[in-house]
Parts: sequence; structure tokens; C-alpha cells
Amino acid sequence: MTTTLPHAPTLDGRCHRDRTTFSLTYAVGTIVAASPERLWSLLTDAAGFPRWNSTVASIDGTIAAGERIAVRVPIAPGRVFKLRVGDVQPQRAMTWRDGMPPMFRGVRSFVLVPRDDGRTEFHMVERFAGLMLPMIAKALPDFGPVFERYAADLARAAVA
Repeated sequence: MTTTLPHAPTLDGRCHRDRTTFSLTYAVGTIVAASPERLWSLLTDAAGFPRWNSTVASIDGTIAAGERIAVRVPIAPGRVFKLRVGDVQPQRAMTWRDGMPPMFRGVRSFVLVPRDDGRTEFHMVERFAGLMLPMIAKALPDFGPVFERYAADLARAAVA
């Protein structure tokens, strides 16, 4: 896995959206006043996620390469997203995935980039793609506000 994102977001904390016929991408980036190690400890603590992240109701499982996790989110009450943790580079990057290509697949990428001043760039990109996307895109919620809140929650928790 590379730590370069194909849709690297700007670092303004605002979510940016890109749409084509068979793909939909949301991306957010921000600079956090904490080390990559601190952010990584938050991003990989499944049980602790709901304490700091208002966009997540619960995560069951272990956030580690190859593991399956079950994620519940307030934006889709009653639904459980069963994801596989993909590539992991500790304190640098990881992916979460679900779906069945080529029909539909979602991949969320997290990238942490250390800065010389002790702060860390946080990038999160989710790409939905597949043959079914044109049929279901209108049923998907707007993830923009969720991504912005996710990044803001992480930044706040990292310095608490």
C-alpha cells in the first residue's frame, strides 16, 4: 500500500466530493496538533471509537490487518457495516473495505503524514465504485458533513 492517495484532499477540514458514472469519492484532510502515534492509537481502538467520534455508534472487532470489523453509524441506524481491514502501515496508513467488485465496492483510506513541526496531516478518502453505482448513488447519503465531523472529532480528541 502506498501512502499517496489518488484523491488527496486539501488540508482545510472540508470534505471534497468527486463523481463520475461508476465512482464516487469523498475526501477530507486536516492538520492535527498531535503525533502520528497519537492519532493511530485513536484510529485503531475499536472499543474507544464512540468516545471520541460522533459519527460512529460502535465498532466490534479488532482494527488490524486482515481482521473483520462491524461498524454501526448514526447516519444509518439499524444497519451494520461489515468491513475488512485491508492494508496497514502502523502510524502511517490503513484501509477498510466492503462490497463485491465489480458490482460495488467501498474502500476507505486513512493516511497520516508527520510534519516537521510535530503536527500530523490526516487524510481520509472513501471511494465507492462499481457497475451498480449509477443505480444506487441517489440512495447514498451525503457523506460530506460526516467526513468533516470525523476529522474535527479526531483533531479534538488527539489533543485532549
